[in-house]
Formats: sequence, structure tokens, C-alpha cells
Amino acid sequence: MGFAKCIFYAVLACGGLTMGAAAHAQCTRMVVAADPTYPPLHWYDGETLQGASIEIAKRVLTDLKIDFEIRSPGPFPRVMALAERGEVDMVATLKKTPEREAFLLYPKTVVLQNPVAAFTMRNLPWVYRDRADLIGRRGAIARGNVFGGGLDEYIHEKLSVQEVSRPEASFGLMELGRVEYFITGYYTGMALLWKRGDNTGFVAVEPFLVDTPNYLALTRKGNCADKLEQIDARLAVLKKAGVLDEILRASIQRWKARPVMVER
Repeated sequence: MGFAKCIFYAVLACGGLTMGAAAHAQCTRMVVAADPTYPPLHWYDGETLQGASIEIAKRVLTDLKIDFEIRSPGPFPRVMALAERGEVDMVATLKKTPEREAFLLYPKTVVLQNPVAAFTMRNLPWVYRDRADLIGRRGAIARGNVFGGGLDEYIHEKLSVQEVSRPEASFGLMELGRVEYFITGYYTGMALLWKRGDNTGFVAVEPFLVDTPNYLALTRKGNCADKLEQIDARLAVLKKAGVLDEILRASIQRWKARPVMVER
């Protein structure tokens, strides 16, 4: 009987190990997605996602020998819906908010800073000193964008903004007098102006609205949530070596040389 019990518990132990190994082995390929209209950090060029966020994700996963697939499933709200269901494993990159933390896991290492700015016509007929000067004026924001740092609550409670599905169209709306400012990440706003060939008629007014960090986030329901610590450790090494900044600079230059973005 004692021997039988030993065999029984040995089988259980073996089975437990097998189940644990199987659970760990579920992350056979990491599916990476991002907002397709947020250059130079991430954009869809008609074939695949490009940009600093994508290149950083690829570098980290390659270094860690984690197989991956870059996927562009559509507009950013759809990307986030898939992330919430666990149908993608990584969203690259985005800001941290309490709502997103409900279904996303964030590493400790910040990938990059992308200050949030209000872009306006350069010949502004009103004085901008801080974000309070946006109150009572018509603004625009890209659908699905959130910024963290209390700015989202401020926009909801204090400002009058319309959502646009095409971020680049906001500059045309300003020219037509339909909106007076466009809120977006500083790098992204500048990238859209470079694409228009017009970075003289508009300006990102200062001080910036908020400067919150961007992260590579893993989905809680995805198959690869257990890779968070490995990814964080590798990001920390690459950041200390200056690699992440180099990738951002290269992506800015690549966008300037070929600002082709296909909106999904």
C-alpha cells in the first residue's frame, strides 16, 4: 500500500510538472499589435506595421529568442478590444491608465517619453499660457487615444473635443476654422506635419499638456503574460545602452524619408 501511494504521488507530481510545462509552453508565438496611425512610433504602411515601437518590440523579442508575429488588425479601438480579449499578446507602445491596467500588464521599464501637446495654427488669434486656455474652444482628438496623467479626466470634464478617425484630418479642420486645436503626442503631431510638408503653419504650444511614459504592454488574457519579467529586464539593458533612443531617432528619419501611412 505504501508503495502504491508512492507511485500515485509520483504520478501526480509528474503530471503537475507536465501541466506546468504545458502552461509555460503556451506562448509559442507572441502576437504584437499597435495603433496603425501613430507615426513615428507605430504606423501601417500598407504591408506591415512600422515605427520605433515595433522595432523595439522586435529587438527585445529577438534577443530573448521569443517567436513573434507583427499583426495589424485594424483601427486602434479594435486593437484594444482584441487585447482585452487576449487575442493579441503585446500592444506596442502605449500609455498607462487605470482602465487599461484592468487587462494589460506593464513592465517597470519605460520605453520612451512622448509628451502630449495641443497643436494649433501658428498665427493663433488667442493667447495660450497653459491648458486652461483651451477651455471654451473647439478641439479634436484621435478616436481611441488616451493620455494618462490626469489629462483624460481634464479633457472629459473641462474641454470640448470631437473625435476624428483620421488624425491627419485635424489640421485640415483647423484650416477650415472648425476646430482650434488638436491634442496628440508631440512626436506624432510633428510626424503628421512632416507628411503634410507643412511644419510652419502649425505649432505645438508649450507648456505641453502632460508628459507620461510609453510602455510595451502584455495582455493579461494572452498566452505570453509570463514573459513580462524577461521583457522588462531586457528593455532595461537596452535602455541603459542607449539602444531605445537610437531606434526612435532612426524611425523618425525613416518616416521623414517615406511618410507613407495607410489608414485601416
